[in-house]
Amino acid sequence: MTSALPSDRSQTFPQIVHSGHPMEPSSVLSVHNLAFLEGLSEAYDRDQNSVTPEWAAFLREARAFEDRNVPISSSSAAQGHSEVADVVLQNHVDDLIENYRLHGHLGARVDPLGRPPPVTTPMLDPLTYELTEGHYDLRFHSMGLFEGKATLRAILDRLRNTYCRHVGVEYWHLPGVEERSWLRQRMESCENQRVPDPDEQVELFRNLAHVDNVDRFLQTKFVGAKRFSISGSESAICLLDWLIEAAAEHGTQEVMIGMAHRGRINVLMNILGKTPIEVFSEFAGSDAEANVGGGDVKYHMGYFRQHVTRGGKDVYIALAFNPSHLEAITPVIQGRVRAKQDATRTRWGFDGSIAVTLHGDAAFAGQGVVAETLNMSRLTGYTVGGTIRVILNNQIGFTTDPHDSRSGLYCTDVSHLLQAPVFHVNGDDPEAAAYVAQLALDYRQKFHREVVIDLICYRRFGHNESDDPTFTQPELYGLIKGHASVRDQYQAILIERGSITAAQCQQLDKIQYDDFDAALSAAKKAKPLKLRTPMHGIWTDYLAGPEPKDDDPHTGIELEDFTRLAGRLVTIPSGFTPHPKNRRMLETAGKMYAGEQPLNWAAAELMAYASLVDGGAPVRFTGQDAIRGTFSHRHAALVDPETGARWCPLQDIHPDQAAFEIYNSPLSEMSVVGFEFGYSLAAPQALVLWEAQFGDFVNGAQVIIDQFLSSSEDKWNRVSGLVLLLPHGYEGQGPEHSSARLERFLQLCAEDNMQIVNPTTSAQAFHLLRRQVIRRWRKPLVVMAPKSLLRLRAAFSSREDLLTGRFLRVIDDDAADPNRVERLIVCSGRLYYDLRSEQERRRCDRVAILRIEQLYPFPEEEFDRCVARFPKARSLVWAQDEPENMGAWRHVAPTLCELRNGELFPNYAGRPASASPATGSPEAHRLELQRIFHTAFDDL
Repeated sequence: MTSALPSDRSQTFPQIVHSGHPMEPSSVLSVHNLAFLEGLSEAYDRDQNSVTPEWAAFLREARAFEDRNVPISSSSAAQGHSEVADVVLQNHVDDLIENYRLHGHLGARVDPLGRPPPVTTPMLDPLTYELTEGHYDLRFHSMGLFEGKATLRAILDRLRNTYCRHVGVEYWHLPGVEERSWLRQRMESCENQRVPDPDEQVELFRNLAHVDNVDRFLQTKFVGAKRFSISGSESAICLLDWLIEAAAEHGTQEVMIGMAHRGRINVLMNILGKTPIEVFSEFAGSDAEANVGGGDVKYHMGYFRQHVTRGGKDVYIALAFNPSHLEAITPVIQGRVRAKQDATRTRWGFDGSIAVTLHGDAAFAGQGVVAETLNMSRLTGYTVGGTIRVILNNQIGFTTDPHDSRSGLYCTDVSHLLQAPVFHVNGDDPEAAAYVAQLALDYRQKFHREVVIDLICYRRFGHNESDDPTFTQPELYGLIKGHASVRDQYQAILIERGSITAAQCQQLDKIQYDDFDAALSAAKKAKPLKLRTPMHGIWTDYLAGPEPKDDDPHTGIELEDFTRLAGRLVTIPSGFTPHPKNRRMLETAGKMYAGEQPLNWAAAELMAYASLVDGGAPVRFTGQDAIRGTFSHRHAALVDPETGARWCPLQDIHPDQAAFEIYNSPLSEMSVVGFEFGYSLAAPQALVLWEAQFGDFVNGAQVIIDQFLSSSEDKWNRVSGLVLLLPHGYEGQGPEHSSARLERFLQLCAEDNMQIVNPTTSAQAFHLLRRQVIRRWRKPLVVMAPKSLLRLRAAFSSREDLLTGRFLRVIDDDAADPNRVERLIVCSGRLYYDLRSEQERRRCDRVAILRIEQLYPFPEEEFDRCVARFPKARSLVWAQDEPENMGAWRHVAPTLCELRNGELFPNYAGRPASASPATGSPEAHRLELQRIFHTAFDDL
């Protein structure tokens, strides 16, 4: 809209009109374009920030002039005040309104124990703005609180009701005007409160009663058993219930929940529908023999159900398993949901699957993985369109008070890095919890951004039911002891409203207790329940358990397909100008694919991905600098230096190909590996890879590896096919750029839970990646990926090696003469090429060098066949780059000792045991390598 208002603001408002002559307000407005000023005024009232500071100042001046020219009635004059305020008072009122929107949460009554807010709030006191009782009946512009003007009394009532009752809101920091305006209008129009219909009130009460009765029953029947009760934060069940109902009404097909152990049993029963007999069976006992070495405690287990809401909508609900590492599940949930969204994006977008995570207050503030996960929440490769995060704020962490567990005022302060709205809710008000759940879900669906709900409650018992919290917090637990439960408080309210009667409450308790008694009796008689199999739904056609002997598919591809794919990988599209070095790289790759040169690692790897997406298998690849590759070898996407355009050949194979996605990850290990693990849980058909910048950095994700990757099948019956590419190799680059800690992975290996490989040729890498998708068996694959081998010509493979064959678990020494070999040197990985070079330098034909390409599951049959080819061998050496207390030596030694009934006792050739993985001196590195050669080859 073009305004008739002058740009010259040097004149006062009356001078602009008629040389200072008094005029009626209507005349003033007509001169200055009435329609424009009305629109400006409405926009200002809706959201002060939607008007530039210059126009806001002009509008205030215009209003003040208007007010001064309104005749004062004799009656109001007799009362000693005007019906409107002057510009100074209006400015004070504006400041008061804005500070309530910004700081009102500081004065909200959100602590159920009734303790005063932790900070003083002068910014919420009208006296701070020189507004006294004498001004309360004056009328002011209300900045959108009301249509037009309202008395200061009405303005204060609405502000206090909206921002200072049982819901405190941090939202005025949001950068988006539309988001702020949307939330402001929703909250202020209902004063941040919604009284549910009587039927809904009864449903809320049923939830609270069930939670309360479950806790009382377990406390009585299983005295001293840990259950990590939700008692004190029961409103969380009401919140989740309404959240799921609201999500289903928005068309959501799946709600994925992640949480730690606090309140988990209650969530399983009240939200997931886990039956009392299932729960009581776990308390009553389990099949000891079936659970030897496996399973997990009941408050870590996951569950799922197909649920029909009260509105008749179908929605799949799942609660993910979780270890005691409280926040480790946070990124896993997001990855799981992203996989589902990717699979259904054309139909549902971000709305088909929603992530909901529950957190403890101390954990949310204290665990770094929370900040890591929040940081990646809006990145292209990791966003899920907004996760709803609920903090069960017990105002204590085990025995630690908030002032000892966080530096900020709120446990939610870390979420400000996302500039997300934060709702602080009094946990004693289930209606407030339900209302905020609906508001949060609506916000998420509209803006696809994170929402944080801080449900402030308390923990009625200690950390567990056998713990005595009065040792450390006697004052706090003195308050809790005399505090009525959420259920009792809400029951009294509903009886007073007439929504329910005391008799009905007693009858409900009796019905639930009778159900529990019957379930407990049945649980004691029934056989212990077994874990649900994960091989349902999309997992039906895949295998878990031990590695099958007959699942070793051919992984080569036809020459015709190879040639066609090669053309797509190296043909530059019209209008795209690659970097000169990239152009030469493409030309070289073209010669490799044509069979004129052996294929390097990058050419073989990219061909593996191309063949997979061409065949319908999606590929998702993330990692720090994964697109180009840390060693500038991959270049999965190229950038036009003239236009900045990006071309990814693997996304341009053919129109109906499967998706190829590759993302440079944030500088994080734990959250990103957790995300990709979660993604792999919902995408068994896909090749999901994470690459470490250097293999050493994977130890930043050790919690995910220990608690999920290596043990999820054994603990929770959940299978993953995630691939970790970990650059590993001793090349004189120091202790932090040598070792991917191979020994740690091998220590975690048992029951065929993982695959640990150390490939030495580009063809091996090609077949390995294809095998991971083509075979039905799904297990995590940990690859000790190369560094120097990426460009070592001896490690390159012919085109024929890719077209035929499969991944070799052991590579024999075909050049060795079985009649002359006296010593077998067994190794794995990069060191093979150093050993081969040293053998050639020494012209030693009495040695055969065998390569173990797959260290776990150890290929005993293949290895025994190779050893059997050399019947005259009288000594055996295991050679490795890593120190003696690291690498594979202590893993393979027992197997090597059994060769030929112990006749070939293995000797060790490698670096001595060390506290550090490698030396930082290149000269020392070379000296150590010579000593390895000496042990491996001398004394023949």
